[in-house]
Amino acid sequence: MSFRAYTASIAYLVLALSAFALSGSTPLIAQELPAVAGAATAEPATPEQAAALTGVASWYGKHWQGRKTASGTRFDISKLTAANRDLPLNTRVRVTNLLNGLSVVVLVNDRGPYVGERVMDLSEAAAKRLGMIKSGLAPVRIETITTQAA
Repeated sequence: MSFRAYTASIAYLVLALSAFALSGSTPLIAQELPAVAGAATAEPATPEQAAALTGVASWYGKHWQGRKTASGTRFDISKLTAANRDLPLNTRVRVTNLLNGLSVVVLVNDRGPYVGERVMDLSEAAAKRLGMIKSGLAPVRIETITTQAA
């Protein structure tokens, strides 16, 4: 990565985090970790707790094509799907790019992202609809629509 690309990435991340801070929405994990010995993660947020969450989203594509997701389905870059650490699998959510106002409805069928403080990994198709392919990251608002039995 060139120095110019690196500094542009840092500037974009600062912009994204500023939009997140100014949005006034609830952070994705709004609960404390349970006080259980050996507990590694918090319980997933219920749909009511996750009514409107904000954070930085990224997207994943060709490298993951055809691999199994946490829900058991195969990842397809052309489908409107997403990965999230906290929402129940098979939840439909509306993801809105806070920089341009574009939104898309996706199905949470995988777990992740596991990079930094990102709240969601989107399929390439979803990222295209949100206008974030080139930047790779975008501040987003996540609104739960429905939860289906897994």
